[in-house]
Amino acid sequence: MNPPVVLITGALTGIGRAAALAFAREGARILVSGRHEAAGSSLVEELRGMRAEALFQRTDVSREDEVRSLIERAVASFGRLDVAINNAGTEGQSAPVTEQTVESYHATFDTNVLGTLLGMKHQLRIMQPQGSGSVINISSSLGQRGKAGSAIYSASKHAVEGLTRSAALEAAAYGVRVNAIAPGPIDTDMFTRFTGTAERKAAFVANMPVKRMGRPEEVAQAIVFLASDKASFITGQIIGVDGGRMA
Repeated sequence: MNPPVVLITGALTGIGRAAALAFAREGARILVSGRHEAAGSSLVEELRGMRAEALFQRTDVSREDEVRSLIERAVASFGRLDVAINNAGTEGQSAPVTEQTVESYHATFDTNVLGTLLGMKHQLRIMQPQGSGSVINISSSLGQRGKAGSAIYSASKHAVEGLTRSAALEAAAYGVRVNAIAPGPIDTDMFTRFTGTAERKAAFVANMPVKRMGRPEEVAQAIVFLASDKASFITGQIIGVDGGRMA
């Protein structure tokens, strides 16, 4: 059996990068995307150093022509698409609702929501005729609750979860699964930007049941599981990887 073909958007840092490395260890063929050529080339070299077949394509997930080209590249290069991780995202502007802007709304929703929608649109067009595939979207614990100062980000992740559940119902008849991972506080550059200060980050950790942040590798392992046949009866679900934050 040929190794699975895995596509990961937003793969150059944090959870996306950890997922690429985890799938490389599993022997997958991997197409990674992001917006920075140098970092993409460096990641591909690292993946190839792990004996994985790997390619990079620069992609802005809010542009449909670029998303379509990315999925077409996966199929042209590897012959199929088995797993798609829609990970590209932004934390947006942290501010009260009364100070939010139209520009902040569009910047956040264009990446987090439109990017996820366009990814699934073109991924499912490949997977459904195949009769198999697994799509995993990346949400957040704020996809299920609110947070003062983060209304737009939280709303975008609520939208990702609605897209996930709806797409799962549409794809189920074709043998394709669609799920989402909802990380809690994970030790990434995005979380550092999101908290803003060392004091705010420490306050997050203090309120965690496990008293620590998660590691990107821990989220990556959940993604690998959800993409595998071991999760063959799981679809339309939002899986929290949050150290008990939402318990």
